[in-house]
Amino acid sequence: MTTQKALLLTEIGAPLSLTHDWPIPSPSTAQVQVKVLIAGINPHDAKSRDWGLFIRLDRSPPVIASPDERAAVDLPNILTHDVVGKITKLGPGVTGLRIGDRVTFQASFWKGSKQNGLQEYAVADVGALSKIPEGISDDEAATLPTTVFTSVTALFHNLAIPAPWSEAARDFDYAGASVLVVGGGSSCGQTGVQLAALAGIGRIVVVGGDESTLRSFGATHFVDRHGGEDVVLGRIRDIVGDELVYAYDTVNVPENQVLTVNALSGTKKGVMARLLPMGPIDESKVLGKEAGFEVSDVFGSSHIHTGLAAEFWGRLEGYLEQGSIKPLDFVVKEGLDADVVNGVLDDYRDHKKVTRTNIHV
Repeated sequence: MTTQKALLLTEIGAPLSLTHDWPIPSPSTAQVQVKVLIAGINPHDAKSRDWGLFIRLDRSPPVIASPDERAAVDLPNILTHDVVGKITKLGPGVTGLRIGDRVTFQASFWKGSKQNGLQEYAVADVGALSKIPEGISDDEAATLPTTVFTSVTALFHNLAIPAPWSEAARDFDYAGASVLVVGGGSSCGQTGVQLAALAGIGRIVVVGGDESTLRSFGATHFVDRHGGEDVVLGRIRDIVGDELVYAYDTVNVPENQVLTVNALSGTKKGVMARLLPMGPIDESKVLGKEAGFEVSDVFGSSHIHTGLAAEFWGRLEGYLEQGSIKPLDFVVKEGLDADVVNGVLDDYRDHKKVTRTNIHV
């Protein structure tokens, strides 16, 4: 068998369509081939379909394609970067894995990727995957790859908090540190809280989301996001005073990121890591930053941050076994059904409330 079924994006702004003759990829050095069990849909997949996010060919990292640039995109393209599968072949040089192992992995964002989830067989890089331990279901494991590694990148690269497994961790006062996570209801907000707790950060302040869930993930303080920007900022400041130097905004567009920046200390230089780097924030609304501040754009790709990825993915199985990292909520849809997948992408596009959706390929 050399071909398979796959859902393809053949035109930016058009629905995905089913093909029955997509080539089955073979693993290269330090790769494995997997029979795809689950493809997890993320909000960015809708932006890829509708805007061309991550499938531009001429920039690094890939960005949104404008209408006059859409001819320069990597098409046809297969979406979804959260994948769970069972290993069917080992590439040259692969050790520590066996045929039949269940794995969860983050697919590459780069041109010509053969790793994405909406196909029957894919390949995965050893440096961007984890075996799934007993006691964790395939569906649970599928909720994590992109969201958890995005938060790994945000905390331990963009914010420059030392990763807890690094040499620098020995000299860092985690217990005395504070981090603000804005968007606690988002998947990245929830994984950001878990990673901050895993690192041992003493004060983890979260804006928005379900308080009981976030406290179970390790949040020490919860802030109601309602009441207006000044009120919410006051609530944050009542907790952190003028000491906050680490903030992670997982949901806001630039015009609303001023809240997160204004929560940072005025007398110590702080940094905000953000997931929506769609332009500059309005600095005329930023108040009292005598020491300055930094805005750092997050691109949570295991294939860019390869050293960080290798260290993290090699530990994820143990973190899942220990309960240090917990899966997120999900719903299940069955089969490579173009109408079903396009419906989920439409709901993200239309800003409807969507629970993470696992497609059982």
